[in-house]
Amino acid sequence: MSQTLPNLGLPVMQPSQAQKHVTHNEALNVLDTVTQLCVLDSTLTTPPLTQRGDRYLVPNGGVDAWENHEGALALFDGNVWLFVTAQVGWLAFDQSRGRYLHFDGGGWVELPQQTELANLQNVGINSTADATNRLSISAPASLYSHEGAGHQIKVNKASTADTASLLFQTNWSGHAEMGLNGSNSWSLKISPDGSSWQEAISFNSASGSVSGASVQSGPTDTTAGRLMRADYGYCPGNIIGGVGEVGGSPSGAIIERGSSVDGDFTRFADGTMICTSNVISADTNIVVGAAFKSATQTWTFPSGFIAPPVVSGGAVSDVANLWVSAGQATTSVSSAVAFAHVSATGGSFQLTAIGRWF
Repeated sequence: MSQTLPNLGLPVMQPSQAQKHVTHNEALNVLDTVTQLCVLDSTLTTPPLTQRGDRYLVPNGGVDAWENHEGALALFDGNVWLFVTAQVGWLAFDQSRGRYLHFDGGGWVELPQQTELANLQNVGINSTADATNRLSISAPASLYSHEGAGHQIKVNKASTADTASLLFQTNWSGHAEMGLNGSNSWSLKISPDGSSWQEAISFNSASGSVSGASVQSGPTDTTAGRLMRADYGYCPGNIIGGVGEVGGSPSGAIIERGSSVDGDFTRFADGTMICTSNVISADTNIVVGAAFKSATQTWTFPSGFIAPPVVSGGAVSDVANLWVSAGQATTSVSSAVAFAHVSATGGSFQLTAIGRWF
């Protein structure tokens, strides 16, 4: 019959054994040592001054009474050190370090603590993690909540040319990706099949301006469903302003109004322009009712046309005047008054020119 039990090595009493209490007490001593195993230290190599019942784990390099007991559990019984050989899988708590240790057959190794989860190689929650997806979660939802205030989710990349993004998949095929894709400007990419991609929208990190396939590509882009750029569309802020054109296409506001000493003008984005003159006096001294024609006068347009415009005019005083054109150009018109039927001291009239500014 074996004198010890196979797992803890507890001594067993033998038939006709004298002083059976010695064997029994030795077995109880071993049980008291290894049960609820909590040691004072696992790093000391020299036996410390201690008291009865203190337990230690002997590291490599033990000296004095601990020499040649590396890895063993050391118990001080009040007189001498007793040693229990550890077995693979035993757990012990080291009070001095606040760490759990386990015996792997070669020594005592720290178990990962809650404060050290960042050092784990990978974590799989109801899923299998791998070298690329080191954190893998399979669940109906994932909750990220605040701890008293706000909450941030951070995705960091090493350099501008790298990618920091969120990828959305259907059956493991990517169809949308948003984030910093190869630059520091935020963008959203989409794909119909997981292989061909286009940038739907991008926000420039320096200017904040927007671009992409979902935004107008130019002033003449009227593709259905695209977002309108402020500089390609019109709103209360740019309906009235300076009109312009590039290659025959409007490039400014819809309506522009202006004036000079020669009159007022209104330009439209389609190229139409209307000019009106200030009152032009036709100084005459003709008998009432007599037919006459005043001296020719020149009106310089407040803004030039690209071709001679259509000019019309009429009386603005208490006379019955007719206006006749004596010649016009792109920048001015010459005119005279004919037929003063009421006044014998002269008359006045106003002109309107309609043409194109481009």
